[in-house]
Parts: sequence; structure tokens; C-alpha cells
Amino acid sequence: MPFYHSQGKIPDKRHVVFRDATGKLYQEELVGTQGFGSLSSLVYHIHPPTCVRQKGKPYSVKPEIAIDNSLNAMSFMGYDIAPTTDYLESRKTLLVNSSMHIGLAAPKSSTPYFFKNADADELLFIHKGSGTLHTMFGQLPFKYGDYILIPRGTVYKIDFDTEDNKLLYIESFAPVYTPKRYRNDFGQLQEHAPFCERDLKRPQNLETYDEQGEFDILIKKKGMIFPYVYLYHPFDVVGWDGYHYPYTFSIFDFEPLTGRIHMPPPIHQCFESAGFVVCSFVPRLYDYHPDAIPAPYHHSNIDSDEVLYYVDGDFMSRNNIKKGQITLHPGGIPHGPHPGAIERSIGQKETKELAVMIDPFQPLMITEEAMKIEVKDYYKSWLPEEAHATV
Repeated sequence: MPFYHSQGKIPDKRHVVFRDATGKLYQEELVGTQGFGSLSSLVYHIHPPTCVRQKGKPYSVKPEIAIDNSLNAMSFMGYDIAPTTDYLESRKTLLVNSSMHIGLAAPKSSTPYFFKNADADELLFIHKGSGTLHTMFGQLPFKYGDYILIPRGTVYKIDFDTEDNKLLYIESFAPVYTPKRYRNDFGQLQEHAPFCERDLKRPQNLETYDEQGEFDILIKKKGMIFPYVYLYHPFDVVGWDGYHYPYTFSIFDFEPLTGRIHMPPPIHQCFESAGFVVCSFVPRLYDYHPDAIPAPYHHSNIDSDEVLYYVDGDFMSRNNIKKGQITLHPGGIPHGPHPGAIERSIGQKETKELAVMIDPFQPLMITEEAMKIEVKDYYKSWLPEEAHATV
């Protein structure tokens, strides 16, 4: 949950006359979601944000489903996604349900166009690369380990510093917030939360572009890209205030919660939406009961699938896991540590693992793009070594 922020020049009251030095009226825009009942910001443009010069032919980017109903534990090699010059073309959606899309991207260059997702909040995780997110709210630098939360409807452009970029992304069809149980009745993050407002980096360095011309904005709606050409630069904002804006949060600022015995995954939670939660596994001390088993116990995901994206370090409960690898453990069947992991964990004092976990509350479908990078027979990886010879 972001908190109040403002940039640039704004009038003393909402919805009142606000003019520039020549007497020209600024154009006020309310930007928000869920009608007028949720987070919003008031934005002041030099020009009306409604001036469309022309529209292009829409085209589909709907993911093609390969498996719509599966109970298989699966894994995918995320680093096998081929780098692509164009940012949107590089985005490969792998797992979907009615609440969300999960995918990977490996863009090689900055975007020459602007992009707006009119369907979904976007949560990007930066696995490799750095750069700056530009929006009408200001600039947001990002680097390895950053989550970038971009509310739906935000027009943005990304400048990457290098060609070697790898991103995990989530498109959420309901707003993404910080977990409610971390916040008090006033929205402030409480003392028991594993991060605080200081860790959320807000837009800065508002740049106002008073430019007329042809500005390409690609708008995503219901699985289609609608090319629009606007008359005025979309970042012609002189000031804004409110609660609706993009921000970044570094996985390295997540302070892990620990206990004497092994604690369940919700202690790692950092974001939530109506249809899923996101958790961050970070370096931490292991459980300190003298007989503690640091490895997680076997568990059944009856009500949710479990998706793990492996970022760095040695993930102690899995064998032979590589950076960028994704595992999908479907709801309805048990899973747990790989053979040998429980014994290996006993007596260990800490872990250096770094991973992002996504728990959707509805079963995920697997796309054709995911099948291109599937790890074959991952579901057999829990078999003891002697069993492999007979399978």
C-alpha cells in the first residue's frame, strides 16, 4: 500500500482554477482504479490527455494455452528465454489463470514507444539489469533485486542501461497491495512487518514535457495491443498528488522473520492481490531449536498452486536448481524437499537463498511458450536414486 506523495506544482484545493504564468488553464485528471472508491492521484497536465491523432490496427498478444488442466509438478528453464530487442515482444507469458499472468522477459533495448496496461497492475522483478522507469509521476531508477509495482493505466517507458536484462513479471487483474495484516487501521506498516515505508522508493525528478507531435502509446486491453498516436507528450505533467503511483521495493530490504522451529511460507509474504500472494525468500538464519529441521516439511497445496522463481544462492530444499528456473507445484498433491535435502539441512545455521514465490488461488494453465523451456520429467525428481533405474 503506497502512502501520500506529491511532485511538482499543485493548487491548494482540488478541482479549482489552476493556471500557468500566461493564464492558461492546466488540465486536471483523476487517475485511479475501482471506480472512485480506491487509491487515486490528481494529475495536472499542460494539455488535455485526450487528444488522439490516429489509431493503428489492434493485434492479439493472448497467450496460447498448451495445458488447461494439469496436476503435474513441472519446471521451466527461465534463462532459456531468448533475448529480444523489443520490450513487449520479449515478454513471454508462461502461466495464466483468470486472476493473473506470470511470465519472463529478456529485452535488449529501451522502448522507443510508451506502453500502458489498461487491464492489469504489473509487478516486475529485476533479475538482471538496471535502468530507469519513466512515467508522468516522475522517474524510478531500478536495479538487480528490485520489484517495480506499476498500477494499471500507467503510461510508462523503460530505459535499460545494458542489453543484458532478465525480468520476471506478473500481470494482476486486481490491484496489488502490501499485505493487509502488516498495516494498521490507518494504512501504516506496523512494527512487526518485515519492511516499512522507508523501503518503498517513490517517483522523483518529475520532468515536464511540453511537446506536440506524434507520440506512440501501445495500450493493452483484453489480450490485445491497441496502437494509439497522441498529439501531446504523455508526460506533460506539472504536478500531482495522491496514493496512485508506481514504486520500487528491493528484495534485499525484506527483513526475514525467524523462529525456533520451521515457520510457514506466509512469513515471507511481501505483496497480495485478490487472486494470489507474492513472497520473498532471502538470506536468513535458520531455526534455532536444538533439534530443528530447517528444511520445510512436506505439504499439500490444496487451495493454491505454488510457483517458485529461483534468483540466486543455494536453495536448500531443491536439488540441481539453476538461476532463472521456475517450478510449478499444483494444488491437490503433496510436495516437499528433494531427496537428501532434509538430512543436509539439519545442523545448518543459515541460508543464502534468494527466490520469489507466487501462490495463486486458482489453478494455473500452462502456455505454449512455457512448454518450449520445460524440464522434462521434473515430477520424478522426488524419487529415491534406486527407484530411477526401474522407472
